[in-house]
Amino acid sequence: MPADLNDRLVVAISSRALFDFEEENRVFEQADDAAYMRLQLDRLERPAQPGVAFQLVRKLLAFNTSDAQRDRVEVVLLSRNDPVSGLRVFNSAKHHGTPIERGVFTRGRAPYQYLHALQAHLFLSAEPDDVRAALHAGYPAAQVYPESARASEAHPDEVRIAFDGDAVLFSDEAERVFQTEGLPAFQQHEARKAALPLPPGPFKPLLEALHRLQKASADGSTPMRLRTALVTARSAPAHERAVRTLMHWNITIDEAMFLGGLDKGPFLREFQPDFFFDDQAGHVQSAARHVPSGQVHAAVTRKS
Repeated sequence: MPADLNDRLVVAISSRALFDFEEENRVFEQADDAAYMRLQLDRLERPAQPGVAFQLVRKLLAFNTSDAQRDRVEVVLLSRNDPVSGLRVFNSAKHHGTPIERGVFTRGRAPYQYLHALQAHLFLSAEPDDVRAALHAGYPAAQVYPESARASEAHPDEVRIAFDGDAVLFSDEAERVFQTEGLPAFQQHEARKAALPLPPGPFKPLLEALHRLQKASADGSTPMRLRTALVTARSAPAHERAVRTLMHWNITIDEAMFLGGLDKGPFLREFQPDFFFDDQAGHVQSAARHVPSGQVHAAVTRKS
């Protein structure tokens, strides 16, 4: 019987999101792909250092235990690298004890079209154009900031993931009101529609998959746990619609922070997520000083 990825949380990740290839990438940008390939080949036996999303991947893979009937999480390399450079990525993963078995390497071509075959719930890449294309195709995707702070090691048995609300978990419907009419109109709009669930945003499928993983691991069959947080610029009374939307989806969030425009960075520093997703570049830049962060390009709105 052929292998399949049904009933798994599937994360597709680029080489630069998983490992620190910034020096190699500078060679690519300053020279050409041939120079990049030679450098990667010269360093074939030198393991790359962990990148911004490495700890998230390592922790998610820890949900796969020998006691379970089948793996719950699949991580697949999905990269613009050439296949030879891909050897170094696989070698680095093996060196760091990260069991990744599958990979697709496209040598410069956009790789997002393989997300459908992979049944991916998340795509992480340092290439903004690839992220935008994936979002346009309906897949949760974020541009990682390679310069982000690395994840804290204070919670070795818990995966922590934080999300912005509007244009990430929820659609950008309310965000458009804020951008065009201002805060008072936004507050009135959300108070008036408090009982009406927000349309889903690009990351609802990932949140649903994480919720399933959280419930499946509640039986104690794995030492890993999952903790999620909503970190939003909303404040009362606009908080109510966000909470009611999650209730309508039958999804539980462990923590919610309604910050009313306060800088998210210090709050994320305290929550210590393994990754944070936001659509606003300013919020991501602030968060990246404290935690691993990625931008969900809000110019692309998921059709619900």
